[in-house]
Amino acid sequence: MSIEYREAAAAFSQHYIKPLDDRVDEENSFPYHLWREMGKQDFLGVTAPEEFGGLGSTYLTHVVVAEEISRASGSVGLSYIAHSNLCVNQIARNGTQDQKVKFLPKLIRGEFVGALAMSEAGAGSDVMSMKTILQPAPGGYTLSGAKQWITNGNTADVLIVYAKLDNAMTSVIVEKNMEGFSVGRKENKMGMRGSETHAIFFDNCFIPDENVLGQPGKGAKVLMSGLNYERLILAAGPIGLARAALKETVEYTSTREQFGHPLVANQVVAHTLAGLFSRLAAVRDHTYMAAALADQGKLINEIAASAFLEASIAGAEITEQCRLYHGGFGYTLDCRVNRIARDAQLYRTGGGTEEMRREIIARSEIPVYNAARLAPGKS
Repeated sequence: MSIEYREAAAAFSQHYIKPLDDRVDEENSFPYHLWREMGKQDFLGVTAPEEFGGLGSTYLTHVVVAEEISRASGSVGLSYIAHSNLCVNQIARNGTQDQKVKFLPKLIRGEFVGALAMSEAGAGSDVMSMKTILQPAPGGYTLSGAKQWITNGNTADVLIVYAKLDNAMTSVIVEKNMEGFSVGRKENKMGMRGSETHAIFFDNCFIPDENVLGQPGKGAKVLMSGLNYERLILAAGPIGLARAALKETVEYTSTREQFGHPLVANQVVAHTLAGLFSRLAAVRDHTYMAAALADQGKLINEIAASAFLEASIAGAEITEQCRLYHGGFGYTLDCRVNRIARDAQLYRTGGGTEEMRREIIARSEIPVYNAARLAPGKS
């Protein structure tokens, strides 16, 4: 299934998505029309059950599709991951039968765009310090507060939102047409510009009981149960970007001549690129291994965190080295690898900072550190 869908995703992405990458970056705009086309290709519900229109496939297949889409466009790849994993997969894993029937088919067909809203201006890595609150109301709850840096925030029809209910986290499904929900300004980002990022606001937004995802007060369980899958699929983004940058760079250095020879005929250039290919292969294999563990129900915190950590660092450093090999052209916005390198930086902080990924690994693998962290007076 993974090989079949790699070929399908690669063909679709190179034909339909890659030609748009220049424009969406320049215009800072989301290519909404792609969603229905992606739905027709069965890309939007890779891990969702077939009864709701999903593919019912593996996390390895999901990684492969996300990688190929990201290879064509970092922006579309990021929005795709937010939709297919952070929203669709969470509803598929945690939703009631009624919620799945109501939301999944339209999300999977691309009629709806999905998002997840967790971060706040004062609550990023320290997610439990969030200030967005739910208060009981007849037939449901009222939601008040604000979320920041939300991928697909303006285009989403369905958003999974985390908020505090009596100081316990609760996850709810917010629909775009709900009274009291509004969208703030679009962020003017350095990269991933075709993936629109907005602040969103809730002003006594009524959430009916049937839109609670999981149990009231048990949102932390919903959140934590999905984090390893989130990190796994996010790792595919920088891998796809690094592949794209390397391909562009091999082509450029093979045709760009200095001192009578192609740049890549210089051993230092060829060997440096060889090292980048080797590094990419290592992080790619690590991510595929983590995906295989996920499909066996064996993906643990430190493996998911390390896969995303190494992919994000490698993606940023490989794409930057590729940009440098484009010389002065690489400093211009007309250079595709310039855009790829800017896009790759997102993954060093998005989806949980590299420092928090290291923290997860340290807690799992270094007993003395974890004991010291849990000692009285420590946090």
